[in-house]
Amino acid sequence: MSQRSSNKIVVPEAKAAMEQFKMQAANEVGVSLNQGYNGQLTSREAGSIGGQMVKKMIEKYESELSAK
Repeated sequence: MSQRSSNKIVVPEAKAAMEQFKMQAANEVGVSLNQGYNGQLTSREAGSIGGQMVKKMIEKYESELSAK
């Protein structure tokens, strides 16, 4: 059984925006992130970037809901 990555971007045109979003989140939590492969990151660092991204997405969604 082969394993496939489940974190593929559904809309290919959004790839550059997602990369920029990831870099911004990394900067906000103080993690140095390189373009491309970042295998040197600890689990804590990677998790803090992902957590920051989720936090920002929830904030944006809540903001949009309250504007309706």
